[in-house]
Amino acid sequence: MTHKKRQYIASLKDFLDEKVSQFNRAHFIENDPISIPHQYTKKQDIEIAALMASVLAWGQRVTAITNTKEFLHRMDGTPHDFVLHHSQKELKPFSDFKHRTFNGTDALYCIEALRHIYQNHHSLEDAFAIRESDETTEFALTHFHQLFFSLDCAPARTKKHLSTPARKSACKRMNMFLRWMVRNDDRGVDFGLWKKIKPSQLVCPLDVHVERVARKLNLLKKQAANWKAAVELTQALRILDPRDPVKYDFALFGLGIEGEIFN
Repeated sequence: MTHKKRQYIASLKDFLDEKVSQFNRAHFIENDPISIPHQYTKKQDIEIAALMASVLAWGQRVTAITNTKEFLHRMDGTPHDFVLHHSQKELKPFSDFKHRTFNGTDALYCIEALRHIYQNHHSLEDAFAIRESDETTEFALTHFHQLFFSLDCAPARTKKHLSTPARKSACKRMNMFLRWMVRNDDRGVDFGLWKKIKPSQLVCPLDVHVERVARKLNLLKKQAANWKAAVELTQALRILDPRDPVKYDFALFGLGIEGEIFN
């Protein structure tokens, strides 16, 4: 590494660390989908609320948050208990649920898949099957997707709503969900409920804001915003912090939303 590049990396780390501190605060929660699982205290309720908030986190954020709240309201505000103990009558309100292309068929299958998982696992964390040797969560995400859609009744249309690296997807929303569950820095935003996946194994969520800023900062070269690009960005962020590279999601996303110096 040249002296000039070392200088650039050092100055970039200082800049992004400052932005992480600025954006990784409690005020971040209010207008973000992570506000939804923050309404719960039981571990499994947080997991279910977080998963559905991430699955539905596309389109306008206000609409996505409103619709996710409605989804959980139809579970009587007790997601884990509802998933395990609902009656057929209690499922009827989900048949007309809709958020963009996510519809009643998708909603009902998600409930059934979650029921199957929680009947066999104490936590959704167990369904990700991370391995100590894994550099990233690629295997874990692929395993979870396969398990989630392992039921005979799995509709083909629902598979597009939960991404997998097996389809070369950047898995933006699933990586966001894992960040919420795994990272724990006592800043009050991410939950840090899961311990089997290490923060160093996480992959940065690659949304349009993060991608744009990452390219401006020469952290991302690949043209397609796919899984390889998400891993490339994460590898660059590991140079700045090997143990917790995805903390820089706050900085890149915040800079992208505010448009600071990148217009």
